[in-house]
Amino acid sequence: MKYVLGVDGGNTKTDYILFDEFGNFVDGHRSGTCSHEALKDSFSGTYRVMKEEVEKLLSRNNLTVQDVVGAAFGLAGADVLSQKKELNRVIREIGFTNFEMDNDGFLGLKAASLSGYGVCSINGTGTVSVGIDELGNHIQVGGVGYISGDEAGGAYLTRRTMQAVYDELYRAGNHTSLTKIIFNYLGITKKEDFLSVIIEKTTNRTLNRTDVIKTLFKEANAGDKVAIDILETAGRCMGLSIAGCILNSTFNHPVPVILAGSVWANATAPFMFDAFKNVIIEKTGKECEFIILKTAPACGAIIWALEVANKEVPNKELRQRIIDQVTAYQETQQQTK
Repeated sequence: MKYVLGVDGGNTKTDYILFDEFGNFVDGHRSGTCSHEALKDSFSGTYRVMKEEVEKLLSRNNLTVQDVVGAAFGLAGADVLSQKKELNRVIREIGFTNFEMDNDGFLGLKAASLSGYGVCSINGTGTVSVGIDELGNHIQVGGVGYISGDEAGGAYLTRRTMQAVYDELYRAGNHTSLTKIIFNYLGITKKEDFLSVIIEKTTNRTLNRTDVIKTLFKEANAGDKVAIDILETAGRCMGLSIAGCILNSTFNHPVPVILAGSVWANATAPFMFDAFKNVIIEKTGKECEFIILKTAPACGAIIWALEVANKEVPNKELRQRIIDQVTAYQETQQQTK
């Protein structure tokens, strides 16, 4: 029996999932981050942490790295060529020989695209756009900050909401219903208190982004023009990045456009998506199929690992079986916390 390994390595946690070569779940293990950006010893830390966690998972199943015939690694911090070169080196030094590695944004694409190709817009804490074209070429647009137009994600939407309030208070900005609601949320009544409270909460990391973003969507639905503008700006920025992925790739058939991440999954107002969709259609002229990712990115890691092992994209039935098994495993993990 041979095995495949999928790794979903984020900035806060990492999922290591083991299947056999026929698509049956064997075991899984969750630990902290393995990202070189989050560890004090950078790429050496990635090697140290990943080697320990992989060997822990394999050894308890009486396996070694040599039993793994295909592996896929979606890793946060794999953004530019120099980083990807170092991460590939780390994985080879752990002992893997047949593997693929790229930014963790690619896992959403692999999880949702039946063909194995398409583009994926991540809109979670941060944002990045990735694509795999019909020739198998990979492309990434964004994910490195302001220089690549990363004006989306939960952190950005929270920051822009607070900026909109500050604009109205001190910078001759447009009136917004967000101001009164944010004041109530912060427990303040005077504008002189706004900045100090925001700085304190930001420093202490006690500002709940989810609450702020829910408020932003709610007020946009109520017709607040400032809130609508914030969402439309984020949508256009993500749309331009996805359009860039498509235009710099080869697509001769309708393009699957995957929407992944907590902000896309929980969007309750249409403005961001409408702006996103319109920019893509306008800039590319391509027929696109828009798909919201409803499964865990870790599913994409195993689907990708089986593709690496078998040199073909898993069929629809096998994909669904993988998704069902990974979902059941992760639900069990949640229940045992």
